Amino acid sequence: MRNHQSGLLKTEATSASFRNYLQIARFDHSTKHVFILPGAVLALLLRGVHTDSLGLSVTLGLITAICVASGNYVINEWLDRDFDKFHPTKSQRSAVQNQLNRNIILLEWAAFVVVGLACAFMASRAMFLFASIFALQGIVYNVPPLRTKDKAYLDVISESINNPLRLMIGWAMVDPATLPPSSVILMYWTGGGFLMAAKRLSEYREIVASHGKELLERYRMSFAGYSECSLTVSCFVYALISSFFLAIFLVKYRIEYLFTVPFVIALFANYLALSINPGTSAQSPEKLYQERGLVILVVLLVMVFVLMTFINIPSLDVFIGQRYISFD
Repeated sequence: MRNHQSGLLKTEATSASFRNYLQIARFDHSTKHVFILPGAVLALLLRGVHTDSLGLSVTLGLITAICVASGNYVINEWLDRDFDKFHPTKSQRSAVQNQLNRNIILLEWAAFVVVGLACAFMASRAMFLFASIFALQGIVYNVPPLRTKDKAYLDVISESINNPLRLMIGWAMVDPATLPPSSVILMYWTGGGFLMAAKRLSEYREIVASHGKELLERYRMSFAGYSECSLTVSCFVYALISSFFLAIFLVKYRIEYLFTVPFVIALFANYLALSINPGTSAQSPEKLYQERGLVILVVLLVMVFVLMTFINIPSLDVFIGQRYISFD
Protein backbone atom coordinates (compact mmCIF):
# COMPACT_ATOMS: atom_id res chain seq x y z
CA MET A 1 0.00 0.00 0.00
CA ARG A 2 2.82 2.38 0.83
CA ASN A 3 4.29 1.93 -2.64
CA HIS A 4 0.95 2.79 -4.19
CA GLN A 5 0.63 5.92 -2.07
CA SER A 6 4.13 7.15 -2.73
CA GLY A 7 3.62 6.61 -6.44
CA LEU A 8 0.62 8.93 -6.39
CA LEU A 9 2.59 11.70 -4.72
CA LYS A 10 5.46 11.77 -7.19
CA THR A 11 4.26 14.78 -9.15
CA GLU A 12 6.67 17.57 -10.02
CA ALA A 13 4.71 20.57 -11.19
CA THR A 14 5.86 22.26 -14.40
CA SER A 15 5.11 25.74 -15.73
CA ALA A 16 1.58 25.98 -17.07
CA SER A 17 0.70 26.82 -20.67
CA PHE A 18 -2.42 28.44 -22.09
CA ARG A 19 -3.69 24.97 -22.92
CA ASN A 20 -3.35 23.92 -19.27
CA TYR A 21 -5.59 26.78 -18.18
CA LEU A 22 -8.20 25.76 -20.76
CA GLN A 23 -8.05 22.15 -19.59
CA ILE A 24 -9.22 23.00 -16.09
CA ALA A 25 -12.40 24.50 -17.56
CA ARG A 26 -13.29 20.90 -18.54
CA PHE A 27 -15.17 21.57 -21.74
CA ASP A 28 -15.27 17.78 -22.20
CA HIS A 29 -17.77 17.71 -19.30
CA SER A 30 -20.30 19.62 -21.41
CA THR A 31 -22.07 16.31 -22.05
CA LYS A 32 -23.61 16.77 -18.58
CA HIS A 33 -25.70 19.59 -19.99
CA VAL A 34 -27.90 16.94 -21.60
CA PHE A 35 -29.91 17.34 -18.38
CA ILE A 36 -31.07 20.69 -19.79
CA LEU A 37 -33.02 19.00 -22.59
CA PRO A 38 -35.82 17.45 -20.47
CA GLY A 39 -36.49 20.86 -18.94
CA ALA A 40 -36.99 22.43 -22.37
CA VAL A 41 -39.11 19.50 -23.61
CA LEU A 42 -41.36 19.52 -20.54
CA ALA A 43 -41.88 23.28 -20.81
CA LEU A 44 -42.79 22.87 -24.46
CA LEU A 45 -45.29 20.09 -23.72
CA LEU A 46 -46.85 21.56 -20.58
CA ARG A 47 -46.70 25.29 -21.26
CA GLY A 48 -45.86 25.91 -24.91
CA VAL A 49 -43.39 28.51 -26.16
CA HIS A 50 -43.46 31.75 -24.15
CA THR A 51 -40.48 33.57 -25.62
CA ASP A 52 -40.19 35.87 -28.62
CA SER A 53 -37.16 34.07 -30.08
CA LEU A 54 -36.81 30.42 -29.13
CA GLY A 55 -33.58 29.97 -31.10
CA LEU A 56 -31.87 32.91 -29.40
CA SER A 57 -33.13 31.82 -25.97
CA VAL A 58 -31.78 28.28 -26.45
CA THR A 59 -28.42 29.59 -27.66
CA LEU A 60 -28.05 31.98 -24.74
CA GLY A 61 -29.13 29.24 -22.32
CA LEU A 62 -26.53 26.78 -23.58
CA ILE A 63 -23.75 29.38 -23.45
CA THR A 64 -24.87 30.28 -19.93
CA ALA A 65 -24.74 26.69 -18.71
CA ILE A 66 -21.38 25.92 -20.32
CA CYS A 67 -19.69 29.11 -19.09
CA VAL A 68 -20.97 29.00 -15.51
CA ALA A 69 -20.16 25.29 -15.22
CA SER A 70 -16.65 25.90 -16.59
CA GLY A 71 -16.17 28.71 -14.07
CA ASN A 72 -17.14 26.28 -11.30
CA TYR A 73 -14.70 23.69 -12.66
CA VAL A 74 -11.87 26.23 -12.66
CA ILE A 75 -12.13 26.93 -8.93
CA ASN A 76 -12.87 23.27 -8.27
CA GLU A 77 -9.64 22.07 -9.82
CA TRP A 78 -7.56 24.91 -8.38
CA LEU A 79 -8.79 24.42 -4.80
CA ASP A 80 -8.63 20.62 -5.06
CA ARG A 81 -5.07 20.42 -6.38
CA ASP A 82 -3.55 19.53 -2.99
CA PHE A 83 -6.15 16.78 -2.50
CA ASP A 84 -6.38 15.40 -6.05
CA LYS A 85 -2.74 14.28 -5.88
CA PHE A 86 -3.92 11.46 -3.61
CA HIS A 87 -6.39 10.17 -6.22
CA PRO A 88 -5.24 7.43 -8.66
CA THR A 89 -6.47 9.26 -11.77
CA LYS A 90 -7.18 12.84 -10.67
CA SER A 91 -3.51 13.14 -9.73
CA GLN A 92 -2.95 13.61 -13.48
CA ARG A 93 -5.09 16.73 -13.65
CA SER A 94 -3.58 19.92 -14.98
CA ALA A 95 -3.72 21.78 -11.64
CA VAL A 96 -1.74 18.98 -9.98
CA GLN A 97 0.80 18.55 -12.74
CA ASN A 98 1.39 22.23 -13.53
CA GLN A 99 2.23 25.43 -11.67
CA LEU A 100 -0.83 27.60 -12.20
CA ASN A 101 -0.91 31.29 -11.39
CA ARG A 102 -3.53 32.23 -8.78
CA ASN A 103 -4.31 35.59 -10.40
CA ILE A 104 -4.84 34.02 -13.80
CA ILE A 105 -7.11 31.41 -12.19
CA LEU A 106 -9.24 34.13 -10.61
CA LEU A 107 -9.38 36.03 -13.90
CA GLU A 108 -10.37 32.88 -15.79
CA TRP A 109 -13.10 32.05 -13.27
CA ALA A 110 -14.44 35.62 -13.34
CA ALA A 111 -14.43 35.70 -17.16
CA PHE A 112 -16.48 32.51 -17.47
CA VAL A 113 -18.96 33.58 -14.80
CA VAL A 114 -19.40 37.10 -16.20
CA VAL A 115 -19.98 35.82 -19.74
CA GLY A 116 -22.42 33.19 -18.45
CA LEU A 117 -24.37 35.65 -16.33
CA ALA A 118 -24.40 38.24 -19.12
CA CYS A 119 -25.93 35.72 -21.53
CA ALA A 120 -28.45 34.70 -18.88
CA PHE A 121 -29.39 38.34 -18.28
CA MET A 122 -29.99 38.83 -22.00
CA ALA A 123 -32.20 35.75 -22.09
CA SER A 124 -34.54 36.46 -19.14
CA ARG A 125 -34.73 37.31 -15.46
CA ALA A 126 -35.48 33.68 -14.67
CA MET A 127 -32.41 32.49 -16.54
CA PHE A 128 -30.28 35.05 -14.72
CA LEU A 129 -31.60 33.86 -11.35
CA PHE A 130 -30.89 30.19 -12.11
CA ALA A 131 -27.43 31.00 -13.48
CA SER A 132 -26.60 33.08 -10.40
CA ILE A 133 -27.55 30.21 -8.09
CA PHE A 134 -25.50 27.86 -10.31
CA ALA A 135 -22.42 30.09 -9.90
CA LEU A 136 -23.03 30.52 -6.16
CA GLN A 137 -23.27 26.75 -5.76
CA GLY A 138 -19.75 26.43 -7.17
CA ILE A 139 -18.48 28.73 -4.40
CA VAL A 140 -20.43 27.01 -1.61
CA TYR A 141 -19.28 23.57 -2.79
CA ASN A 142 -15.60 24.38 -3.31
CA VAL A 143 -14.48 27.44 -1.33
CA PRO A 144 -13.60 27.36 2.41
CA PRO A 145 -14.91 27.84 5.02
CA LEU A 146 -18.18 26.45 3.65
CA ARG A 147 -16.71 23.89 1.22
CA THR A 148 -19.62 21.47 1.52
CA LYS A 149 -17.76 18.85 -0.54
CA ASP A 150 -15.79 17.95 2.61
CA LYS A 151 -18.91 17.13 4.64
CA ALA A 152 -20.46 13.67 4.32
CA TYR A 153 -23.98 13.62 2.80
CA LEU A 154 -24.04 17.42 2.52
CA ASP A 155 -21.51 17.02 -0.30
CA VAL A 156 -23.97 14.92 -2.33
CA ILE A 157 -26.97 17.14 -1.56
CA SER A 158 -25.14 20.36 -2.50
CA GLU A 159 -23.48 18.99 -5.64
CA SER A 160 -26.63 17.35 -6.98
CA ILE A 161 -28.50 20.68 -6.95
CA ASN A 162 -26.77 21.28 -10.29
CA ASN A 163 -29.26 18.84 -11.82
CA PRO A 164 -32.46 20.80 -11.10
CA LEU A 165 -30.62 24.03 -11.96
CA ARG A 166 -29.89 22.62 -15.42
CA LEU A 167 -33.53 21.51 -15.63
CA MET A 168 -34.71 25.06 -14.82
CA ILE A 169 -32.31 26.59 -17.32
CA GLY A 170 -33.84 24.35 -19.98
CA TRP A 171 -37.35 25.29 -18.84
CA ALA A 172 -36.51 29.01 -18.92
CA MET A 173 -35.35 28.67 -22.53
CA VAL A 174 -38.97 27.93 -23.48
CA ASP A 175 -41.00 29.57 -20.71
CA PRO A 176 -39.15 32.16 -18.62
CA ALA A 177 -42.35 33.23 -16.82
CA THR A 178 -42.87 30.12 -14.66
CA LEU A 179 -41.04 27.37 -12.79
CA PRO A 180 -41.21 23.63 -13.54
CA PRO A 181 -43.54 21.58 -11.29
CA SER A 182 -42.02 21.12 -7.83
CA SER A 183 -42.35 17.34 -8.19
CA VAL A 184 -40.04 17.41 -11.21
CA ILE A 185 -37.53 19.71 -9.49
CA LEU A 186 -37.35 17.42 -6.45
CA MET A 187 -37.20 14.32 -8.65
CA TYR A 188 -34.25 15.82 -10.52
CA TRP A 189 -32.50 16.86 -7.30
CA THR A 190 -32.78 13.44 -5.63
CA GLY A 191 -32.02 11.70 -8.91
CA GLY A 192 -28.82 13.74 -9.03
CA GLY A 193 -28.19 12.70 -5.44
CA PHE A 194 -28.37 9.07 -6.55
CA LEU A 195 -25.82 9.71 -9.31
CA MET A 196 -23.40 11.49 -6.97
CA ALA A 197 -23.75 8.87 -4.22
CA ALA A 198 -23.16 6.09 -6.76
CA LYS A 199 -20.05 7.90 -8.00
CA ARG A 200 -18.71 8.06 -4.44
CA LEU A 201 -19.55 4.39 -3.90
CA SER A 202 -17.48 3.51 -6.97
CA GLU A 203 -14.57 5.64 -5.75
CA TYR A 204 -14.80 4.15 -2.26
CA ARG A 205 -14.74 0.55 -3.47
CA GLU A 206 -11.89 0.97 -5.94
CA ILE A 207 -9.58 3.23 -3.95
CA VAL A 208 -9.99 1.40 -0.64
CA ALA A 209 -9.31 -1.91 -2.39
CA SER A 210 -6.15 -0.66 -4.13
CA HIS A 211 -4.74 2.02 -1.79
CA GLY A 212 -6.61 1.85 1.52
CA LYS A 213 -9.14 4.13 3.23
CA GLU A 214 -6.46 6.39 4.72
CA LEU A 215 -5.44 7.62 1.28
CA LEU A 216 -9.10 7.97 0.28
CA GLU A 217 -9.74 10.29 3.23
CA ARG A 218 -6.68 12.36 2.34
CA TYR A 219 -8.18 12.81 -1.11
CA ARG A 220 -11.63 13.84 0.20
CA MET A 221 -12.43 14.48 3.88
CA SER A 222 -16.09 13.54 3.43
CA PHE A 223 -15.13 9.89 2.97
CA ALA A 224 -14.26 9.74 6.69
CA GLY A 225 -18.02 9.86 7.31
CA TYR A 226 -18.87 7.17 4.76
CA SER A 227 -18.69 3.41 4.58
CA GLU A 228 -19.46 1.11 1.67
CA CYS A 229 -22.70 0.15 3.43
CA SER A 230 -23.83 3.74 4.09
CA LEU A 231 -23.11 4.80 0.52
CA THR A 232 -25.03 1.83 -0.87
CA VAL A 233 -28.01 2.53 1.39
CA SER A 234 -27.96 6.22 0.44
CA CYS A 235 -28.14 5.25 -3.24
CA PHE A 236 -31.33 3.29 -2.54
CA VAL A 237 -32.79 6.16 -0.51
CA TYR A 238 -32.14 8.75 -3.24
CA ALA A 239 -33.53 6.42 -5.92
CA LEU A 240 -36.70 5.74 -3.90
CA ILE A 241 -37.34 9.43 -3.17
CA SER A 242 -36.72 10.35 -6.81
CA SER A 243 -39.16 7.65 -7.97
CA PHE A 244 -41.72 8.92 -5.45
CA PHE A 245 -41.65 12.44 -6.87
CA LEU A 246 -41.70 11.03 -10.41
CA ALA A 247 -44.91 9.17 -9.57
CA ILE A 248 -46.48 12.38 -8.24
CA PHE A 249 -45.67 14.16 -11.50
CA LEU A 250 -47.02 11.32 -13.67
CA VAL A 251 -50.31 11.08 -11.80
CA LYS A 252 -50.87 14.86 -11.81
CA TYR A 253 -49.85 15.74 -15.35
CA ARG A 254 -50.08 12.74 -17.70
CA ILE A 255 -50.90 9.26 -16.48
CA GLU A 256 -49.78 7.66 -19.77
CA TYR A 257 -46.17 8.36 -18.78
CA LEU A 258 -46.51 5.49 -16.27
CA PHE A 259 -45.17 3.30 -19.07
CA THR A 260 -41.79 5.03 -18.68
CA VAL A 261 -41.42 3.90 -15.05
CA PRO A 262 -39.95 0.42 -15.79
CA PHE A 263 -37.22 2.07 -17.87
CA VAL A 264 -36.46 4.62 -15.14
CA ILE A 265 -36.13 1.77 -12.62
CA ALA A 266 -33.88 -0.10 -15.04
CA LEU A 267 -31.70 3.02 -15.35
CA PHE A 268 -31.28 3.22 -11.58
CA ALA A 269 -30.41 -0.48 -11.42
CA ASN A 270 -27.97 -0.27 -14.33
CA TYR A 271 -26.16 2.74 -12.89
CA LEU A 272 -25.89 1.15 -9.45
CA ALA A 273 -24.36 -1.91 -11.10
CA LEU A 274 -21.85 0.36 -12.86
CA SER A 275 -20.84 1.86 -9.51
CA ILE A 276 -20.23 -1.59 -8.05
CA ASN A 277 -18.33 -3.07 -10.99
CA PRO A 278 -14.71 -1.90 -11.50
CA GLY A 279 -13.52 -0.20 -14.66
CA THR A 280 -16.81 1.52 -15.57
CA SER A 281 -17.63 5.17 -16.20
CA ALA A 282 -19.44 5.62 -12.86
CA GLN A 283 -16.61 7.85 -11.59
CA SER A 284 -16.66 9.91 -14.79
CA PRO A 285 -20.29 10.83 -15.62
CA GLU A 286 -19.12 12.81 -18.66
CA LYS A 287 -18.12 9.46 -20.24
CA LEU A 288 -21.36 7.60 -19.59
CA TYR A 289 -22.16 7.73 -23.30
CA GLN A 290 -19.56 4.94 -23.62
CA GLU A 291 -21.73 2.57 -21.56
CA ARG A 292 -23.74 0.75 -24.22
CA GLY A 293 -26.37 -0.74 -21.89
CA LEU A 294 -27.08 2.62 -20.30
CA VAL A 295 -27.39 4.34 -23.67
CA ILE A 296 -29.84 1.69 -24.92
CA LEU A 297 -32.02 2.19 -21.84
CA VAL A 298 -32.02 5.97 -22.31
CA VAL A 299 -33.00 5.59 -25.98
CA LEU A 300 -35.85 3.24 -25.05
CA LEU A 301 -37.00 5.63 -22.32
CA VAL A 302 -37.08 8.54 -24.76
CA MET A 303 -38.96 6.47 -27.35
CA VAL A 304 -41.63 5.42 -24.83
CA PHE A 305 -41.90 8.99 -23.53
CA VAL A 306 -42.47 10.35 -27.05
CA LEU A 307 -44.97 7.60 -27.86
CA MET A 308 -46.97 8.16 -24.66
CA THR A 309 -47.04 11.90 -25.35
CA PHE A 310 -49.34 11.31 -28.32
CA ILE A 311 -51.31 8.25 -27.17
CA ASN A 312 -54.22 8.61 -24.77
CA ILE A 313 -55.22 5.57 -22.68
CA PRO A 314 -58.42 6.44 -20.74
CA SER A 315 -58.39 3.12 -18.85
CA LEU A 316 -55.31 4.33 -16.93
CA ASP A 317 -57.54 6.80 -15.10
CA VAL A 318 -58.18 3.93 -12.69
CA PHE A 319 -54.90 4.92 -10.99
CA ILE A 320 -56.07 8.48 -10.33
CA GLY A 321 -59.38 8.32 -8.47
CA GLN A 322 -60.35 6.40 -5.33
CA ARG A 323 -61.69 2.98 -6.25
CA TYR A 324 -62.35 -0.13 -4.22
CA ILE A 325 -62.88 -3.74 -5.22
CA SER A 326 -66.28 -4.81 -4.00
CA PHE A 327 -67.42 -8.40 -3.44
CA ASP A 328 -71.11 -7.48 -3.34
